[in-house]
Amino acid sequence: MSTNRFQRTRDDHSREKAEDYVELIDALTKEKGEARAVDLADRLGISHVSVGRTLQRLKRNGYVTMEPYRSIFLTDRGKDLATAAQERHSLVLSFLTALGVPEDIADTDAEGIEHHVSNETLEAMRRFLTNL
Repeated sequence: MSTNRFQRTRDDHSREKAEDYVELIDALTKEKGEARAVDLADRLGISHVSVGRTLQRLKRNGYVTMEPYRSIFLTDRGKDLATAAQERHSLVLSFLTALGVPEDIADTDAEGIEHHVSNETLEAMRRFLTNL
């Protein structure tokens, strides 16, 4: 067994949380005009403290800006990450529904797959959909 695949999975997991957060911040901003930590905690079903820790990490990594008791904003880097994750999700969702997976199940499955699929596999999915 290749240790490379295990390392890739660990790397994917570390990116997954950041991608989920920036996607959700982007969605909340579009939906409500702002993203707040309390809204993130509610949507993710986790504690406000957990959200706070992750937001601090996202801030250190340059994905968000925020001030205490204020809205959370995506930086350009955060917007780019959100867009890339949304595009991967959309492609995986389209692929799964093209295979006949019901849309609600495909959407849930795509949420997990999008964080772990390689660029090569995404490109194969894209070619498959183009050739339908």
